[in-house]
Amino acid sequence: MPIEPASAWGEFMAAARARVAQPQALEARGTLTRLTGLVLEAAGLRVPVGAQCQMRMPGQEPVLAEVVGFAGDKAFLMPAGDIHGLSSGASVTPAAPYVPAPRLGAAGGESLDTSAGVLRLPVGAGLLGRVVDSQGQPLDHGGPLAGVTALPMDRSPINAMERDPVREPLDTGVRAINALLTVGRGQRLGLFAGSGVGKSVLLGMMARYTRADVIVVGLIGERGREVKEFVEDILGAQDRGRSVVVAAPADASPLLRMQGAAYATAIAEHFRDQGLHVLLLMDSLTRYAMAQREIALAIGEPPATKGYPPSCFAKLPALVERSGNGLNGVGSITAFYTVLSEGDDQQDPIADAARAILDGHIVLSRALAEGGHYPAIDIEQSASRVMHNVVQREHFDMARSFRAIYSRYQKSRDLIQVGAYMSGSDPQLDEAIRLQPGMVGFLQQSMFEAAPMDDCLAAMGQVLEG
Repeated sequence: MPIEPASAWGEFMAAARARVAQPQALEARGTLTRLTGLVLEAAGLRVPVGAQCQMRMPGQEPVLAEVVGFAGDKAFLMPAGDIHGLSSGASVTPAAPYVPAPRLGAAGGESLDTSAGVLRLPVGAGLLGRVVDSQGQPLDHGGPLAGVTALPMDRSPINAMERDPVREPLDTGVRAINALLTVGRGQRLGLFAGSGVGKSVLLGMMARYTRADVIVVGLIGERGREVKEFVEDILGAQDRGRSVVVAAPADASPLLRMQGAAYATAIAEHFRDQGLHVLLLMDSLTRYAMAQREIALAIGEPPATKGYPPSCFAKLPALVERSGNGLNGVGSITAFYTVLSEGDDQQDPIADAARAILDGHIVLSRALAEGGHYPAIDIEQSASRVMHNVVQREHFDMARSFRAIYSRYQKSRDLIQVGAYMSGSDPQLDEAIRLQPGMVGFLQQSMFEAAPMDDCLAAMGQVLEG
């Protein structure tokens, strides 16, 4: 039976009214116009700074990029992948957000803003035991992620008056740190050293022995070889089930290195908000600053101190301040950031800036490492700014006496070694000479040896008694 024209026309108009009643945003689209060094320029694209975009050429896989600046109607983009094959005229569009794969029996009804362009990465219990890259993609061949939720990486800072102060000690399992540089739960410390002095091994010891519910490891800008070694040799099967590793090795783009640090911090924040105690280990904060330097110089920001533009020194506290105790004492993030002192220079601009914004610094000495003293912690230059708030008075007095006696010997070490010091001239120095062998043995520790807090205090008391 033929359809009446009036009826067909009515159905068409009804469908048109339904489409108009649900307006949809027009797709933003730009065109790639220029490539200069690491930065791409796109014309005709109006998206905010930080938005994720895709650059497409016919017949090729899209390349992900992030908007890092703009000038007039031009947007500056930093690619996250290989740009080989791109040419002028490639289309640039906002990227779709990450959406986890649906699972049978999963609870629905979660409201999630899925507007395009905003960076969202997977977080949740499904990441425990996994190794992922800066974009949330698994690297361990363990299959797709399950039990995760896509959340934006940008978070509002916590009001300083709503954070609980650091009051509870944290057992790291490292004798020198437990006894002389006691760490508080929710504290943020830096490991300062040059290359090859033992920063990564010390991080591994703390990952293995620290009492924490969840361990989040961010390997940012370091050797790719260390990723598998850290997972298999340091974490092992015992601690891997409570750990998440985010890897952005040195060969990753500067955008991915910065994104990896922010992603590891966001994962730690998610577990902290659930009331868990999180240990965040990031190796290294210097590589994060170097990645920001590459991006800032590429878009034309002038260098300031030793080639670092001002934005580098603004990014560091913005990242570090995200860790710490949670709202009203719910959960905590105790963070250790390694800081590479170029040329063993403790006045390196990044090391100097990090020392000012962290709650303590542990300095590793190359001279101690060359002498086979591991961990090569220089207790004279190291300090924990919250130790007096988290330990008993007796512990604090013992640690202060230990440091004073140890420092007394070190200041007169050259005179003692050449035989210029006569025994009996200085009773305090005589005591330091007598106690020195025990102190050196106390400060040394094998990477496979755990030192609980109570044992550390007892051993320190025995050393001071001679």
